Amino acid sequence: MSPPVLELRKLTRHYPTPAGPVIAVHEMDLIVAKGDFIALLGPSGCGKSSLLNLLGCLDRPSSGELLIDGIPVSSLDDDGLARLRNQKIGFVFQHYHLLPRMSALRNVELPMMYAGVSPEQRRERALQGLERVHLSHRLDHTPSMLSGGESQRVAIARALVMNPSLVLADEPTGNLDTRTGEEIMQLFELIHRDGTTLVMVTHSPEMAERATRILRLRDGRIESET
Repeated sequence: MSPPVLELRKLTRHYPTPAGPVIAVHEMDLIVAKGDFIALLGPSGCGKSSLLNLLGCLDRPSSGELLIDGIPVSSLDDDGLARLRNQKIGFVFQHYHLLPRMSALRNVELPMMYAGVSPEQRRERALQGLERVHLSHRLDHTPSMLSGGESQRVAIARALVMNPSLVLADEPTGNLDTRTGEEIMQLFELIHRDGTTLVMVTHSPEMAERATRILRLRDGRIESET
């Protein structure tokens, strides 16, 4: 039996301040199984983004344990964390984080460049990724030539191109109008039906309802789950 995609054991992250430590994530226990689509919902300051940074290995916990595909993150050095992020985690951000001087095709190829994939394979897989998000006609366009929705589709193709165990999305529709946001959520639902495990941060209860599990966070804890 394969391990969970994510397992949190008393995961905690606190930050020092002159007034004393601020606890962003407090002794959190959670199991995310393969194929889950989880929405993290809650007010600003509840710990959503801090938790997502921990899950994406962009930050290290103060205490507790995080396992990704059964691998304890605490056992990895910085190089090991970088390899884990590249091979197992795809990221989708509110502001896309595309490189402005690179075409859509080159932006999607980036994770494969870091992984040492051959140029021929990179191009083939990037083409397939852009076709999957219906952007085959925008291969040579740079981000300044794309709409917000198109830029987010490029970011989603980039997140999926390494076939990650997990995709993390931080307010993926927060910078988009209602219609375009709906299109992006429909794309996430298709990706989920294809078997991808998703964890999405959102302020929107309507967007959260599209997930299969909704975790409501408050003060760094899971307050409830539906």
